[in-house]
Amino acid sequence: MVIELFIAALDPPTLAWPALAWPALFTPTAPLDLSPALLLVLLAVAAALSIPRTTWQYFGLFTTLVHELGHAFAAVLTGRVVHGIRIHRNHSGDALSSGRGVFGVVVSGVLGYPAPAIVGAAQLWAVFHGYTALALFAGGVVLMVTLLVIRNLFGVVVVLASVAVSGLLWFYAMPEVQSYALLVLGLALLVGSVRGLVTVIGVHLRHRDRLPSSDAYLLYRRTHVPSPVWLALFAVIISGCLLAALSAYASR
Repeated sequence: MVIELFIAALDPPTLAWPALAWPALFTPTAPLDLSPALLLVLLAVAAALSIPRTTWQYFGLFTTLVHELGHAFAAVLTGRVVHGIRIHRNHSGDALSSGRGVFGVVVSGVLGYPAPAIVGAAQLWAVFHGYTALALFAGGVVLMVTLLVIRNLFGVVVVLASVAVSGLLWFYAMPEVQSYALLVLGLALLVGSVRGLVTVIGVHLRHRDRLPSSDAYLLYRRTHVPSPVWLALFAVIISGCLLAALSAYASR
């Protein structure tokens, strides 16, 4: 009710979603008529966000946020208590949680690097199957809740910027524009996840002085299972997300 009143108070002609219709969120709409050529164009745009240093210095912060949310979400699912998330300017981050047993530590540690790929594949599936509105709304809610667990000022800025983009899309973008935006975002997260995997493998091969920043190394320290095993597991999950995204496009 509060959300509906807030939306109604704004200028209705400028809004793509003048009211929050709950049934409509769960009712699939017609998927985009997306040709392979157009998909390649969107992939190029996504790569332009995730590969060049100029754009990655900004978009990479969002990817780091998703990475840390992956740790936090997995921690909650396994019964751990999340104490806070921090995002830093150098694209590093921390998701602090506590709990008993090794299982929660392992699950939480594993779901960091694959998290952007999982979210990206889920967004592509949602758009290709007509659930753009639900995906956009759910993402906005998650970002708002994230404000409750961010523990540093720079992290708050990153989350607020993400909330602002999500809000602009929700209130002012037409449904078709929202779909294209989520496709680019999902593809960019997939590309960013692959980039993150390549980076952490590089840490183990060429920059071993930075091993404490690697989730695979931290998992090795906790479980004594060699780091390459965890790196391989990251690669398997990310590859599965890429295949799921291709399958979603093929079955649309």
